[in-house]
Amino acid sequence: MQGEADAARVLDAADRLFNERGIQGVGMDAIRDAADVPLKRLYRDFPSKTDLVHAVLTRRDNDVRTALARYVDDNASTPRERVLAVFDFLYEWFSGPDFRGCLFINTVGELGGTSDEVGRIAARHKRAVRDYLADLVTDCALPESVADQLLIIANGAMVTAAMHDDPEVARQARAVADILLRAARPVGERGDDCRRAASPRKSR
Repeated sequence: MQGEADAARVLDAADRLFNERGIQGVGMDAIRDAADVPLKRLYRDFPSKTDLVHAVLTRRDNDVRTALARYVDDNASTPRERVLAVFDFLYEWFSGPDFRGCLFINTVGELGGTSDEVGRIAARHKRAVRDYLADLVTDCALPESVADQLLIIANGAMVTAAMHDDPEVARQARAVADILLRAARPVGERGDDCRRAASPRKSR
């Protein structure tokens, strides 16, 4: 149990420091100090910094997607509201004091050219988010391709909000997403909500 607790502290510390300073700006000694675990213990769980980076990204993938699905379930009911709630989630995230952009995008920017595995983990995360969006737009009776367009809007919002330190970017992205949802519906069926109500799908 102590070993699991130590590993969790290391992951927490690494996640925070990587988010604040970037991957290359953080050494294993700094992570050890922040986690308050012996260096030997750290290397037993994570033999290299590369292993730790992969573990942090894998855990964050699960945490982000779980938090997003929970937020949508708790704050929206109709199919259209559920899609737009994704951008309300982004607004709350962008408004937090620890927001530095998307760790997956940032890490690919730092390491993507030298680490194929980082690229694979980041791409897998984005595909999983895209699949979740596809479930939401399918419940709106819209083409699944709308999910790809929504993901582009969301990713662009993450980068822009981080560059300008402006959470309002999420509101603007939400407005664009709303326009997209309306435009994607057949002419003559463009009301205030999606064409049909559907039971919310479980996240994949």
